[in-house]
Amino acid sequence: MLHLPKAVSRIALCLIASLAVAPAAPARPHVNLATVPIGRMDLPWWRARFEHSLAEARAHPDTKLIWLGDSITEYWQRTGPTERDNILPVWNHYYAPYSALDFGFIGDTTASVIWRIDHGQFAKLHPKLVIILIGANNLGATHWGARQTVPGIEAVVTDVRRHVPGAKILLLGILPSIRSPWITGETTRINAQLARIYANSDLVTYRNIGSVLERDGHPDPTLYMDPYFSPPEPALHPNRTGMALIAEALAPIVTALMR
Repeated sequence: MLHLPKAVSRIALCLIASLAVAPAAPARPHVNLATVPIGRMDLPWWRARFEHSLAEARAHPDTKLIWLGDSITEYWQRTGPTERDNILPVWNHYYAPYSALDFGFIGDTTASVIWRIDHGQFAKLHPKLVIILIGANNLGATHWGARQTVPGIEAVVTDVRRHVPGAKILLLGILPSIRSPWITGETTRINAQLARIYANSDLVTYRNIGSVLERDGHPDPTLYMDPYFSPPEPALHPNRTGMALIAEALAPIVTALMR
């Protein structure tokens, strides 16, 4: 056995005692990534779409309405060989009269929408109405549930109000999808929380219009694009019929808010 001099032993004991009673280092504050700006400029197609959106904004400074969101919003511009692919005519009927802009980006979460807003997407624009549909991708690869996504959606709303304070906001609930039981449950929780948060808001109109895509209380696969893909994918993106039902359901609300 190794015998240490008494002085060294006393020092060692003091060090051990001090370590035992020393306060732990303060924990780093938790950061909810769904609420902070996260760009995707490393993706060439995303960078190109972002730059195109800035050019469109410069070309249409008189726009009265902006749709803001992810691929579901981007699908308003979709055309294709089949009737279900050809969604653009629905957009042209309901939103072109407002010189509307489509700020929908495939795969975007609340974090990426915040980044876009903070990097000039609304610069020099003065829309009368902004329609926000975001959150579906928070429940995908990032797996951000209601605890993170609800504050993320609130952060998007706050950011829109900061950049276009004169605009009215129509916030939509996350649309129903057929992806997983967990996503279905979190979608229900998120929409219920948003309904409570904005129930008495004078600045934000909240609507959950997902029921137009349902039959007997469940999403109707025939109203979605994805099951018709090859190979088929889980229902997430409404097809032309589904988007027309959404636009029709929103039409009286949009008309009232555009007054």
